Amino acid sequence: MCPKKTGLMLAFLLLFSGGTLAHSQGQGSGGDDLAAKTQNPVGAMYSLPFKFTFDYGADNGEASFLNIQPVLPQTVGEWNLIHRIIAPLIDTPGAVTGTPAIPNPIQGDGATGLGDINYSVFLSPAEPGKIIWGVGPSLMMDTATDDQLGSGKWSAGPTAVVLVQPKPWSMGLLGRQLWSFAGESERSKVSQLLVEPFINYNLEGGWYLITDMIITANWEANSGNKWTVPLGGGFGKLFTIGEQKMNTKLEAYYNVEKPDGAPDWSFSWTLQFLFPR
Repeated sequence: MCPKKTGLMLAFLLLFSGGTLAHSQGQGSGGDDLAAKTQNPVGAMYSLPFKFTFDYGADNGEASFLNIQPVLPQTVGEWNLIHRIIAPLIDTPGAVTGTPAIPNPIQGDGATGLGDINYSVFLSPAEPGKIIWGVGPSLMMDTATDDQLGSGKWSAGPTAVVLVQPKPWSMGLLGRQLWSFAGESERSKVSQLLVEPFINYNLEGGWYLITDMIITANWEANSGNKWTVPLGGGFGKLFTIGEQKMNTKLEAYYNVEKPDGAPDWSFSWTLQFLFPR
């Protein structure tokens, strides 16, 4: 069985697993609080998400991404430092445009391996008010194991997030702007904006609805190929296996605006290990 089909089958098995192996983080039993922490990008909770994304409809064929995204909180006095890492493993048949992982792709016959690792740290109040916020720097490192899997550049810039969580909602906006400052001279400069509006609506039994659209703008591209704008959403569930708290979700997005050669659709499955403090 191909890896994509295997991953999707595992997703459905975990989402709909029976009570003999897992039980829900339901309402009134700490589930509300756990859902809020999980859906807060600057929440002070250790977590380890694995996000599988599959692209369809690109000129060069299907590409797949596995983003390993550990979140490491640190409390210093009245402030939290939230360290977030995105380490992408990529399998691509050729140049992939319109993705946050590869701002300036180059043509080739395909590659598989590690992409450019992103590290961001957010400074956020340890005791936030109704409006939760975080701000800090973001660094994209030239770590790709093949030129087709990265930008060939070191890039940096600011990142910020703001959100509110009136029950049963979590709603917010995350943004990031990166500019290249070092790397291979023959590769194009990086100037990429990422805007990520997200909305979660929490239901009974640990279930929730989600839309988490990752919008990007490549300012170095020509006017007709700058923006990638997806539209869609999905659903997810909080649960436990033994004592291990977990989160999983399935999402689908259609690119209503995209550069030439970019995929039409993307489907993702996330499996997240949660470690509340």
